Amino acid sequence: MTGVQVASTLDCRGLACPLPVIKLSKAIKGLPVGAAIEMLATDPGAVADLEAYQKQTGHRLLEWSESNGVFRFLVQRAK
Repeated sequence: MTGVQVASTLDCRGLACPLPVIKLSKAIKGLPVGAAIEMLATDPGAVADLEAYQKQTGHRLLEWSESNGVFRFLVQRAK
């Protein structure tokens, strides 16, 4: 863990691309700058989507992992 406090968890399991990123974009707007959101997804395409998302938005993908088909992403709001 990065030491960043997780403000909320967004459960996107069962959703296909691009829905997880769309939901993340809406949810992260409700967080203060510097706060992090945890997103859970089952779509393997979410890994590439999140890497592109951080390049486009400036928000930071702090870490990601996969366990039993569930991907866990930790994204920090940058602005």
